[in-house]
Amino acid sequence: MTTDPSFTQQVERLHRLTIYGRWLFVGCLWLTVAPASLWGLRAEISLWQQYFTWVAVRYGLFYNPLSTFGLAFCIGMTAAVLVWQSRNILLGLPQQEKQRLEKQVSRIRQQGPTHPLWKWICH
Repeated sequence: MTTDPSFTQQVERLHRLTIYGRWLFVGCLWLTVAPASLWGLRAEISLWQQYFTWVAVRYGLFYNPLSTFGLAFCIGMTAAVLVWQSRNILLGLPQQEKQRLEKQVSRIRQQGPTHPLWKWICH
């Protein structure tokens, strides 16, 4: 969009804020959903400690779908953020993502100090 160095720096800040936000979300999942899911599987985990077989794991997860979904969601979101961030590190930001960030920074600049992200992006 523009070659203004402060604009480019603000786009980078917004991208960094997006990264922090995604990892914060994943961290909150692991601090809330994962313990609740593991608590739901406590009887099965006790059994697995005594007689571990993959069949016991399979049936334990199959008959506790809510706990299984919670753990799968935590693992899936962690993997998704890892893949997303790895792609951005190795291949750079896709053009579409750059344009989205640039539009968002333009909207933040246009709205000014009343925008919630103003102090984080345009300080």
